[in-house]
Amino acid sequence: MRPRQAITVLALAGIFVALYLTLYKIGVIGELSCSVGECETVNTSRWAVFLGQPVAAWGLGAYATLFVISLVGMSERFEDSRGVAIVIAALSGWGVLFSGWLTYLELFVIHAVCVWCVTSAAIITLIFLAALLDLRSAGGEPAAE
Repeated sequence: MRPRQAITVLALAGIFVALYLTLYKIGVIGELSCSVGECETVNTSRWAVFLGQPVAAWGLGAYATLFVISLVGMSERFEDSRGVAIVIAALSGWGVLFSGWLTYLELFVIHAVCVWCVTSAAIITLIFLAALLDLRSAGGEPAAE
């Protein structure tokens, strides 16, 4: 599987995880299904909101953006575009940093771990690794002609 295909599939998985957490946070889902950890403790903490929006909604937006960019990046016009590879790497790299900060908060501030949050952190990390592979193999042109 090519890196952009992997990124597309992983981003879709991330969309489902982030959508589930967003629906919980906005009150559509009454209770989180969490077999391991303390998901509700994490998702009801003051750290579950960033700039007035649920953290999960930010993740949903990021995953949706990555999904669309990687899908477009697989088209013939952009399949060798270094610009697309750079955008995906930059966005997913930011996602890894943000997830690292959230994981720090879970472990050392909230003192609770959410399995869904850990899953999301793993997904964005895998996307970033695939993005680095894509960046390494992308053509030398900054953007497609």
